[in-house]
Amino acid sequence: MKYTRLAALVLAGSVMAGCSTTAGNTAAGTGVGAAIGAGLGALIGDSSKSAAIGAGIGAVAGAITGYNWDRIVGKVNDAGGQQLGISTTQMPDGSLKLNIPEGATFDTGSATLKSNVFPVLDALAQEMQTAPQLRIKSVGHTDSTGSASLNQRLSVNRANSVLNYLASRGITSDRMTSEGRGFNDPIADNSTAEGRAQNRRVEVYLYAVQ
Repeated sequence: MKYTRLAALVLAGSVMAGCSTTAGNTAAGTGVGAAIGAGLGALIGDSSKSAAIGAGIGAVAGAITGYNWDRIVGKVNDAGGQQLGISTTQMPDGSLKLNIPEGATFDTGSATLKSNVFPVLDALAQEMQTAPQLRIKSVGHTDSTGSASLNQRLSVNRANSVLNYLASRGITSDRMTSEGRGFNDPIADNSTAEGRAQNRRVEVYLYAVQ
């Protein structure tokens, strides 16, 4: 199944600094949704700027609206997300990011999903089925071990594996996009084993459109 990036429509004049990690209490996001309407989302997902702002959905067709993420954060945690090391963060652009470490999803060098992450992905699928305004983007990342081409291919395949699972749960392809970033956006030091482990991850972004 092929997933393509949504077209960029607007260019932001400014970027909000910082983001808040959700731990059961998240903001409703209506104010953030208004900021998106002014063009904040244009920078998100631009490969030349993504490392600086730390987000991932990109500019999207249509206006983005605020969404209260409390319920889905609770569902992710109830499905074992915390035990798997999955963190949830409400981003400045109004999206919800799930940072899913490699250990929760894939064996080393593999793009085949582990079954222990299925309940979390099922929770995402259920929320999307009840809220047709929701969209999702899956972004794969690797550490710096191996060639750039190998890591790029692995990151793409892993991002698509997440969406393929959601498709098997009834989510249509027009509501999903994916991207592989290889080792280009590390969040930790690739010179240490601990840092490389943190860099091997899939980031899943949920956002709402009007």
